[in-house]
Amino acid sequence: MKEVGEKIKEVRKKKGLSQEALAESAKVNLRTIQRIENSESEPRGKTLHLICNVLEINTEGLLDYGKHNDKSYLIIFQLSVLLFLAIPMGNIILPFILWFNKKDKIIGLKEIGANLLNFQIVWSVLAFASITVAAISKIQHYESPAFLLYIFFALYALNITLPIVFALKTNNGKTGAFYPNLIKFIR
Repeated sequence: MKEVGEKIKEVRKKKGLSQEALAESAKVNLRTIQRIENSESEPRGKTLHLICNVLEINTEGLLDYGKHNDKSYLIIFQLSVLLFLAIPMGNIILPFILWFNKKDKIIGLKEIGANLLNFQIVWSVLAFASITVAAISKIQHYESPAFLLYIFFALYALNITLPIVFALKTNNGKTGAFYPNLIKFIR
C-alpha cells in the first residue's frame, strides 16, 4: 500500500505541477509539501484538505489507513447474495453484515457494498411486489396475470446470474460497483 506522501506526489506529477506550484496553489509552505512527499510527515486536517482540493482528489480515497486488498472476501461478498435462495431477505441481511463489518478495512468494499445492497433492496421490492400481486389475483379468483410470474422468475434468474458473473469478474482482477445503480438507499 502506498504511503499518503507517495500518492500525493504521484497525483501532483500526473497533473504536471511542481512542488512549488502545489504549495502556492494550496497556500501551504513548500517545505511542508517536501516533507509530506518524502514521508517525513503526514498531512492532517486543513493541510490535507487544501492539498486534496488543489489536486482534485478525494481525501477519503487518499487515506487508505489500515485498508488492504482482499479479493477472496470481495468474491465471497458478491456470492453472499445467493443466500436468498435459502433464506428470505438473505440477499440483504448477510451482505449487509459482511459489508458493515469490513467496509473500512478492505479497499473498495465501501462502494461495492453500497452498490450491491442498493440493488438488492430494489430487487427484493420488485420480486415481492410481483409475486404478491400474482397471489392476490389468484386468491380473489381473478385470472392471474402470467406476465407477473414471468417477471418473478426472470428476477430470480437475474439475481442468481449477476452475483456469479460479478464474482468471476472480481476473481479476474476487475473491481468496482457492477450492479446498475437504480436508487441509492445506502451511500
